[in-house]
Amino acid sequence: MTKHMTGTREEWLAARLELLDAEKELTRRSDELALRRQELPWVRIDKEYRFGTDEGSASLADLFRGRSQLLVYHFMFGPDYTAGCPSCSAIADGFNGFAVHLANHDVALAAVSRAPLAKLQAYKRRMGWTFPWASSHGSDFNRDFNVQFTEQQQREGGIEYNYRRESQWQLRGEQGPVAEIAAMTGTDAATYTRERPGVSAFALEDGAVYHTYSAYARGLDGLWGMYQWLDRAPRGRNETDVWWRRHDEYDKR
Repeated sequence: MTKHMTGTREEWLAARLELLDAEKELTRRSDELALRRQELPWVRIDKEYRFGTDEGSASLADLFRGRSQLLVYHFMFGPDYTAGCPSCSAIADGFNGFAVHLANHDVALAAVSRAPLAKLQAYKRRMGWTFPWASSHGSDFNRDFNVQFTEQQQREGGIEYNYRRESQWQLRGEQGPVAEIAAMTGTDAATYTRERPGVSAFALEDGAVYHTYSAYARGLDGLWGMYQWLDRAPRGRNETDVWWRRHDEYDKR
């Protein structure tokens, strides 16, 4: 016997129609927020960044691949990692399918990580991905876009992530979800959390690159295709402890 509330079809329909009004309001509000994102002022980028790519050394403008817009996913894969972050990997599992559709809308998609290119290429082969993935190893790109921090910042409470300053790093023992996820990348919790996820948008106009938008943390939920499906499932996201797994690891549990 289910413990969830049950009812008749008529009761379900009445509740569903009430929910539909709320869903429509959320859709309208989401449309308004999308316009506000597009209305943010553009900030010209004059700093020169170099990236390692499958095609060789590239500039930020090169990552546009002939398009006028670029979306960068800041993928957590630091130089000390032996594998990519499992939650970033779950998000990236959707990139192959829609990258071509973005390109047909004049938008290039690229993941960027600090690990050396050879590490990224090996992991990309393991995961069966084909989307562009650039290495920012040796550049200030990740630091400038607030997705990479130093041990000193971590120790002194100098990390500003998701538009707020974090408190000092406190070692919380060897156990816990963060430590477990860190172990999945071959690192400890402190090293793992010095990298952070995010998305940044750029525009290319008259040869100049402009930064137009960035989001972090829960601001990435909408990009996580799996979440959109789970939010419509009877029990929702059903998250308990560390539930992220790479797609090639589910049969190893």
